[in-house]
Amino acid sequence: MAKVAHAASVLEWDTPLYQQARTQLEHALELAEVPDFVSARLRHPERALILMLPVRMDDGTYRSFPAYRVQHSSVLGPTKGGIRYDEAVDLGECAALAMWMTWKCALLRLPYGGAKGGVRCNARGLSTAELARITRRLTAELAPFIGPELDIPAPDMATNEQTMAWMMDTYSMQKGYAVPEIVTGKPVSIGGSLFRHEATGAGVVMVIARACERLGWVLAAQSCAVQGFGNVGGIAASELRDEGARVVAVSDISGGVYSPEGLDVPTLHAYVAEHGSLEGYTKDVERITNEELLELECDVLVLAAREDQVTAENAGKLRCRLVAEGANGPTSVEADRILAERGIPVLPDILTNAGGVTVSYFEWVQDLGRLFWDRDEIRRRLADQLSDAFDRVWSVAQERGVSLRDAALVAAIHEVAAALESRGIYP
Repeated sequence: MAKVAHAASVLEWDTPLYQQARTQLEHALELAEVPDFVSARLRHPERALILMLPVRMDDGTYRSFPAYRVQHSSVLGPTKGGIRYDEAVDLGECAALAMWMTWKCALLRLPYGGAKGGVRCNARGLSTAELARITRRLTAELAPFIGPELDIPAPDMATNEQTMAWMMDTYSMQKGYAVPEIVTGKPVSIGGSLFRHEATGAGVVMVIARACERLGWVLAAQSCAVQGFGNVGGIAASELRDEGARVVAVSDISGGVYSPEGLDVPTLHAYVAEHGSLEGYTKDVERITNEELLELECDVLVLAAREDQVTAENAGKLRCRLVAEGANGPTSVEADRILAERGIPVLPDILTNAGGVTVSYFEWVQDLGRLFWDRDEIRRRLADQLSDAFDRVWSVAQERGVSLRDAALVAAIHEVAAALESRGIYP
């Protein structure tokens, strides 16, 4: 039988998004000046799983859903990362996001490596019972590869506290006792942490506030546009308003709304809670598209939707003074270069949206110790952790004359490299 030749450089997860993550890494490795064996270990995930989940639908038929879990690095500790339900989920996306999670955890000095997973499905088109069966089957299939000291899932796109409750229950039933520390982002009633729901969005604004201090700006005097009005963007918009900033535009999957005088953010939240999205909201606003929001004149543009939003095609059209990445990978490599040439700083995702994984770490620690903190304590700890990470990134950027993204990656790589150099590669 003839053998099929495969190009050595092409791997199963080698998609455009993974190539973006690799391109960022390779550039940072040149700046980080780490040993070759460290670079070789960090370029690829340690483990990648491809699953096919047979699930009984409400009408009695069966469907099979592709599912993935990628664990990028366990050098610093168990891997950590979200589970997303989306029709675009593939191995390359999970591999890229797992790699970014490694840098995020390392930059925040959390004892974790990065992981990511998901199920390829349209969650909006599935009933609650179908989502429960998908989640429980996924958890059962992943059981040999996840655990409180191995890999700890969390919510992501189209997953939430209920999803994590199903995962925790399924895993616990197989173990024979409650294991709340198997996942984070759970309901408080079963070991979830206070402030976890708000953590990512609140963390985005904490980083923006710190950047404004360094830039000599007053946050309360800034106009802000927020792409995304879900768990991250919606919270960020509320936090910006609470800080006195003027939120001039927000958007979700249905489109966006714009008012140069500033939006009534609480009213928008109430409308979305009642109607499910911003679709149809017209009171004292101008309807805009997600694409138009990106090109509005504003001081701070918050990207809190999904990856690959600012590209070579539209980066030259942005009219903001600062970009804050609340989502993972929303700015392409080419767009990064264009924004740098235009003098528009970018607060990188691995720093800016790290509030969620940081409070997930706090949740894990609380579950392990069976001792829980109040909301003020968690918020204070999060602010301290993000401020420390921001200051280290800012210092590297100033000392090396590099972008904040390069500085964040270099700082993160140095954390992982130090552990790898101490541990070595077995055997």
